[in-house]
Amino acid sequence: MTPTARTPRRVIVTTATAVVGAVLLAVSLRIEPGSAWFYPSTLALALVWATGAWASGPLHLGRVGADRPVVPALLVGGGLSAVFVLGALIVREVPVLAERVSDVLAYADQGPWLPLLLVTVVNGIAEEMFFRGALFDALRGAQVSITAVAYAVVTLATGNPMLAVAALILGVVVGQLRRVSGGLLAPAIAHVTWSVTMLFVLPALF
Repeated sequence: MTPTARTPRRVIVTTATAVVGAVLLAVSLRIEPGSAWFYPSTLALALVWATGAWASGPLHLGRVGADRPVVPALLVGGGLSAVFVLGALIVREVPVLAERVSDVLAYADQGPWLPLLLVTVVNGIAEEMFFRGALFDALRGAQVSITAVAYAVVTLATGNPMLAVAALILGVVVGQLRRVSGGLLAPAIAHVTWSVTMLFVLPALF
């Protein structure tokens, strides 16, 4: 049996982690912007994703050829960010959609930027450890599609459909990186690149 084989333990742990993570995500993004509870709740969520991933079984960084896929992942993350920025220019002209985006960006307008950057990076890495690491390996087939949909469904627990749509698109892209590279390093780099760009660029557009 290979280190990334689908095992009962991996299936059980990933299922339980997804449920707990969805609940915590819903709680963290329903906390009032500026609340002192926002940072502990988001870091607790990252701990859930990371712990569930490690507990499910071995995780792998992956390679493209003989190299770690750092530069390709940065390029993909940057390209995806550019697409989202262009999309934001359209979304902001549609009031009902712009309002949903502004609801999320309210958290970026509160408090110092360094803690926000920290939780953004930590959560991005932890999410990839779980969705493109543990969950990806728990599936028999269609891993890219299923992990992307699962990520979107969990994100929908926030009650914000715009976040769920973004999660679905992001999930497909980083899922392809996982498939090509065979590990979670490339998805994590692309995810963090995208998340950090959105954190600092979108508030200026809305």
